[in-house]
Amino acid sequence: MVIAIAQLMVVLDATIVNIALPSAQRDLGMSDANRQWVITAYTLAFGGLLLLGGRIADLVGRKRTFMIGLVGFAVASGLGGAATGSGLLFGARALQGAFGALLAPSALSLLTTTFTIGKERSKAFGIYGAIAGGGAAIGLIAGGLLTEYLDWRWCLYVNVPIAVIAFVGAAVFLHDKTERGRVHLDVPGAVLGCGGLVAIVYGCSEAQPRGWGDGLVIGLLVGGAVLLAVFAWWQTRAPHPLLPLHIVRDRNRGGAFLTMGLAVIAMFGMFLFMTYYLQTVLGYSPVRTGMAFLPMVAAIVVGSTQISARLLHRIPPRFLMVPGALLAAAGLFTLTHLTALPAYVSHVLPAMLLVGLGMGLIFMPVMATATSGVAPHDSGVTSATVNTAQQVGGSIGTALLNTIATSTSAVFITDHLADAARKGGLGLTPAVRDQVVKDGVVHGFTVAIGVASVIMLLAALVAGLMVNGRAPKHGRTPAGDSAESADAAV
Repeated sequence: MVIAIAQLMVVLDATIVNIALPSAQRDLGMSDANRQWVITAYTLAFGGLLLLGGRIADLVGRKRTFMIGLVGFAVASGLGGAATGSGLLFGARALQGAFGALLAPSALSLLTTTFTIGKERSKAFGIYGAIAGGGAAIGLIAGGLLTEYLDWRWCLYVNVPIAVIAFVGAAVFLHDKTERGRVHLDVPGAVLGCGGLVAIVYGCSEAQPRGWGDGLVIGLLVGGAVLLAVFAWWQTRAPHPLLPLHIVRDRNRGGAFLTMGLAVIAMFGMFLFMTYYLQTVLGYSPVRTGMAFLPMVAAIVVGSTQISARLLHRIPPRFLMVPGALLAAAGLFTLTHLTALPAYVSHVLPAMLLVGLGMGLIFMPVMATATSGVAPHDSGVTSATVNTAQQVGGSIGTALLNTIATSTSAVFITDHLADAARKGGLGLTPAVRDQVVKDGVVHGFTVAIGVASVIMLLAALVAGLMVNGRAPKHGRTPAGDSAESADAAV
């Protein structure tokens, strides 16, 4: 429960600010160009530092890293909530991401080394998977409630009491044994790996305002890829590598990482577009928008805890991942038929249920497979790699799909306004112009969501071809490997 509370705080914080962003922008006087940094500063720091955070958890102790992360996250949240200017808010969000990069991998590695027996492990990862999948939607709900009834600052302040509760629980209930004689840090690897990830995520975030053909965007993406290639080369020669390559060379584990990244790319795009569709097209309030995501949260919880957790110790993991990705792809495809007319019951609700159920089937077996059969001293960096795939996938998905949506909308609106102008007379009345703009926005969403559905199909293909682990037996890990002895207990 302690680990679940902390992980929920980290996951929901990636989206809880989304609905509050317009209020924060007005209050602090942020420009339209700079407002993205409230989100991007967090994802850049989180995604870029996760591998380093995972190795720190292995080197100095999982419980100690977990508790340091909780304290830092609470302090950063308090600073952000009290921000009097946009610069302080951006800095606080980056600090949240940095401490989240300590907290997330240490939480998952504690879970990995605590639960090693079949049914108990399946149940634990079912709960964890529900949090990982539903936390983003829960953040949207909480953001709507806090923004409408209190103030946008409470979207950050709320982390302080949660962190305090988790800190006390960790001090009382969590136990860990630091690996002696292993305190080594691969500094060049940290610089190369973190630098490459930050460059790629930053490049993707800048693609929205600048375009994918911009020199800075291309330079960042190419530079990030080069840094990651050098990082991979260095890891084969480093005496104490930041990311031992045997972790990602394993077929099942590599397939799980790739499946996670692809699925989250598609899922985060849907969150973004549905939030704007419900508020700007259908005119929903922040609270009503958040509540509209509740069926999806419920479907994720059911998929993770009632289906995946009950079946993972009986069937191979890919028998859950592939159907889950196919269900999610079908739900996304349903959204490609949206129009500017109200369509929550006919299109949005069925799609959310399908996507939620599908992601519930994906998250839990992916996390269990990715972390199974890992030695205790590698559990932190393995957990960090899972979170990196999720966080970087979300950042890339938001930037990629939003760029597709905005560019497609711009073309649609330009063409249709030109057609209306050629008609003359009443062709360019304010009502006509507004309707064209609204139709163009929805058209952009549907095209981008169509791309997301194809990406989700690719996730199904990867899971089906790469993840070939057998159904675990009692007392064995999900990949069928002998479980490591637990050196931590809840």
